[in-house]
Amino acid sequence: MLSQAQKSEFWENGVTVVESAYSAADLEPLRQQHQHWIDESRQHAGPFGEVLDGRPRFDVEPGHGKESPALRRVASPEEVSQAYLDILQGGPLIEAVADLLGADLRFHHAKLNSKLPGSGTTVKWHQDFTFDPHSNDDCITAMLFLDDITHEIGPARVVPGSHRGPLYSLWHKDVFTGAVAHEVAARCETEAIECLGPEGSLCLMHTRALHASSENLTAGPRTLYIATLTAADAIPLVPCAVPSSYSGSILHGRDPGRIRSIAFAMENPEIPAGASFFNQQAGGG
Repeated sequence: MLSQAQKSEFWENGVTVVESAYSAADLEPLRQQHQHWIDESRQHAGPFGEVLDGRPRFDVEPGHGKESPALRRVASPEEVSQAYLDILQGGPLIEAVADLLGADLRFHHAKLNSKLPGSGTTVKWHQDFTFDPHSNDDCITAMLFLDDITHEIGPARVVPGSHRGPLYSLWHKDVFTGAVAHEVAARCETEAIECLGPEGSLCLMHTRALHASSENLTAGPRTLYIATLTAADAIPLVPCAVPSSYSGSILHGRDPGRIRSIAFAMENPEIPAGASFFNQQAGGG
């Protein structure tokens, strides 16, 4: 699935983009399902639905309403949509991650993140690994572009090589903010690269990589299907913040029946009290 250049780029920078891994026809069922959820959200004033731990499945931006829906996240869409489950059952996303981590892959979680026009949704600088630590760091966040991702649409920005650096605290003055300190974020702004590509592209990012994204400044949506996959011998060390009945399942290869660990130290993360980590990053806990 991946060229040697793409593999090298991933291990050097912590991220690589595979352009047009999926066709428009592949994306259509995902888009139709997402539009259905947007239409459904018009009937709700706030977050709605329910995942395994009782928190809302569907999260909306402040200011969301019937006339201006701002559905920003669907947690564990594979549980309620065959179209999204199909992506995890084989195809380019799974094969690309297997090219990087080896044949034996385990599913951790997935979500659908969207920045609708005018919603103002942003993501502050953070590392996924400090939300979801595992016994080892062979862990990848795979992002499938449901739309063309351009500079103006609020693309993911990643600091090259940061996956080989320290794990930064997401706690500040005894509050779990879900974001790194301001001085770290300032350095990230000067070093980051943008992850751009046409619809159907895959962005593969190491979960230790520092990343963020700004708001969507276009008249169209910016939607990503995001799945976290790990080597099958990487075992989660804390409860999953986006729980799914499929969490822990083997997606490719087999279960090796062993745990591989590496040395690292970090503070415990905190599962958001509300629908998603957006509230934590906004200071809402």
